[in-house]
Amino acid sequence: YWLREVRGLTGTHYGCGEGGCGICTVALSQIDPETKKIKTVPINSCLRRLCALDGCHILTTEGIGSQGSGFNPVQTAIADGNGSQCGYCTPGWVMNMYALLEKKNTLSAEEVQQHFDGNLCRCTGYRPILTSFGSFARGGKRCGHHQSVKHPTAMLAYAPKPLHFTDPATGQEW
Repeated sequence: YWLREVRGLTGTHYGCGEGGCGICTVALSQIDPETKKIKTVPINSCLRRLCALDGCHILTTEGIGSQGSGFNPVQTAIADGNGSQCGYCTPGWVMNMYALLEKKNTLSAEEVQQHFDGNLCRCTGYRPILTSFGSFARGGKRCGHHQSVKHPTAMLAYAPKPLHFTDPATGQEW
């Protein structure tokens, strides 16, 4: 809700509201407390509360590429491979693939196919989508062409503090 209604990032769609369809998938990046490196994972935005994102960087489909700034290779792959029909589920698929490539740049075709068990598509069918993303696997024409988005440098020096909220309608603070 917040991404679409408050921030105006309408590329992230709302589906089931229960984490079962993958339509609302975004990429969450945060510092791994053990390795002290940035770790990116796909999450269902419908299940993650805003207050649980303190210190995290959220990327939506608009954040990885657009017509104005140029499309990310993941976005280009699904378009070129006819992996989208109505387009409603496409941003979730794209962000799930983006997060997978952030985790591991060299993939097998099987790793790509096994990664999308939480994404549903009712129009296109799965073969064009998985074939499009399979082009990032070893031997595929897009293998090694992933483009990471830069994370805010403040993430590396982030120190958690108690959260402070202000209700914009009433001005009430807590």
